[in-house]
Amino acid sequence: SGVMRVGDSWLNAMVAPVFLVPLPGATQPNPRALFETSEGSFEAEIYSDRVPITASNFVALCRTGFYDGLDFHRVIDGFMCQFGCPLSKDPDSPKAGQGSAPEISFTNLRNGSLMCRGPGGTIRDEQVSRDSNGPGTLSMANVGQPNSGGSQIFLNVGNNTSLDWFSPGPSQHPVFGMITRGMDVVTKMSKVPTSEDRPLIPIKMIRITISGAPEAKESNINAVAVASSSSSSSSSPSKRTKQTTKGGKTRKKRSSSSSSSVSRGKRRGKRRR
Repeated sequence: SGVMRVGDSWLNAMVAPVFLVPLPGATQPNPRALFETSEGSFEAEIYSDRVPITASNFVALCRTGFYDGLDFHRVIDGFMCQFGCPLSKDPDSPKAGQGSAPEISFTNLRNGSLMCRGPGGTIRDEQVSRDSNGPGTLSMANVGQPNSGGSQIFLNVGNNTSLDWFSPGPSQHPVFGMITRGMDVVTKMSKVPTSEDRPLIPIKMIRITISGAPEAKESNINAVAVASSSSSSSSSPSKRTKQTTKGGKTRKKRSSSSSSSVSRGKRRGKRRR
């Protein structure tokens, strides 16, 4: 699927170490994020001490203004609110939900190392901290395959433990933050009228401001990103076009009944993109 989803079925056989406490090397307080939306503002703690790659990826995108002006393209009452697709600047775009982060590097805020996003702007799944997808948590969306998260995230409104990467179910989404103020704003957003989970009146992410994170630079190193991928041709324009086409078909299929409605049928809160 080319659409970032929460709750899609996929099995990840990778075994990762589990840390019930912050990873070694965390000497500073975690960064804070102020989210300003058209419906109000809320704040969150970003878990750079627990999932440094996921947190650093998010902080880097925020600092470049990546999320500014994007719309929430999927909200479900009692479940979650999802945003982060660059194609959602047009709230009526049928491709909203199919985009991801740019293929450029970012700095790991824990150790200063340079991280390379893979083809399609993806990062690897960071399944190292047992933080459950409870109300108020921030979690990574994906396209239903391992290591396919990038820029799209969702804000849990319900207690969605079935989405935990360490749960027995197929849906695995690592948590990387917690809302500390303004949860009422997020709950209100999840209850707006929708059509096929898309708000009838667009909800815009005006800006996200990061505080308390070390300074870092993000640079364009496409050549390195390509070299680090499993296939040097996987980031070619032709292949990306093919993936986009596939994603478009999947979205139509989901809108009608299949993948999204299957997950939603089992539990509306369980099915996230």
